[in-house]
Amino acid sequence: MSPDPSALEADVLAAGTVLWCPGDVGPLVALVHRPKYDDWSLPKGKVDPGESLSAAAVRETWEETGLRARLGALLGDVRYDVPEGRKLVRYWAAECLNRADFVPNQEVDELVWVPPAEATSRLTRDHDREIVARFAAQGPPRSVVLVVRHAKAGSRSDWDGEDDLRPLSAAGRRQAEQLVPFLARFGPERAVTAPPVRCRETIAPLVSALGLEPPSVEPLLGEEGYWEAPDRGLARFHELAAQPGVTVVCSQGGVIPDVVGTLLSEWGLNPPEVDEEKGVPSKKGSTWVLCLSSSGALTSADYYPDPTA
Repeated sequence: MSPDPSALEADVLAAGTVLWCPGDVGPLVALVHRPKYDDWSLPKGKVDPGESLSAAAVRETWEETGLRARLGALLGDVRYDVPEGRKLVRYWAAECLNRADFVPNQEVDELVWVPPAEATSRLTRDHDREIVARFAAQGPPRSVVLVVRHAKAGSRSDWDGEDDLRPLSAAGRRQAEQLVPFLARFGPERAVTAPPVRCRETIAPLVSALGLEPPSVEPLLGEEGYWEAPDRGLARFHELAAQPGVTVVCSQGGVIPDVVGTLLSEWGLNPPEVDEEKGVPSKKGSTWVLCLSSSGALTSADYYPDPTA
C-alpha cells in the first residue's frame, strides 16, 4: 500500500493510529472515549495547516493519550460526511513506546487497552472496526525495515572522481534534512548504509538527530557488491530484516527495486506503479516501509515517494 496524494480530495483531512502494545497472549490496542460525542474511538484528529498526515497521526495520538508512538504499517483511509463536508482519516498501526497511566484531558476522559477482537465489538463506528480488523489480520511486526534511496547527488557526468565518492548536491542535502522528521516517526534504532558517500550522507542527519550508533557499511547492499552476487545480497538483507525492532537501510536505485520487488513477489503483495524496465518505484529520497512478522513473512510494504508529502 502507498499513501496516495491524489486520494486526498476531502474537505477535512485527519489522521490517527491503531495504538498497540504487547499483551500476555497477543497485542492490545488502545481505545479512547470522547465525552463530547460519547463514543469509543481510535486516537485521531485533524491535520494542522502545512502538516503531513503521518506527523498528524503521531501528534494527535500524543495529545489524546499522552503516549509516544512509532508508526508502522499504513492501514488505510476511511471517508465519511461531517458538517464541514467530506472527511478523510488515514490510519497507521503504531507501537506504544511508553505505556503509562492515562491522564484525562479535554478531548478524552477514558482510555482502555483491549485485545483486537474486543475492540471491534466495543468501538462505536464500523469504519473504526474495519481498521482494527486490518491490524489484527497483519499482527504486530517483529521487525520493520525503512529502505531509503539516497538523496540527490551531483551529476555523474560532472564528477571526475570515483563514483562512490560523489557527494550529495545542495538539493540532496535538503532532502536528507527533510528525511529526519519523517523517518523519526517510525522510531529507527539502528542504521545500515551502502558504501557510496551519497548513501552515508543521506542518513547522517538522522543518525545525528536521534543519537544512533554510526551506521554499519554493507557492501552487499551497494550496486557493485549486490550485482556481483544478488543471492548473497538478498540473504544479507534478510539477516538485517530479522533483527527485532526498526532498522533504516540506505541504498541505491540499482538495488532497491530488485530487493523490494523480490520480497513483494515472494509474499504475494502487489507493488504500486511498477515500471516494466525499472521495476518497483524508488525515487531519490524515497522510503519503503517493510514490516515483517515473527516468522519472517512480509506483512506490509508501504512506499513513500516524498518525505514532505
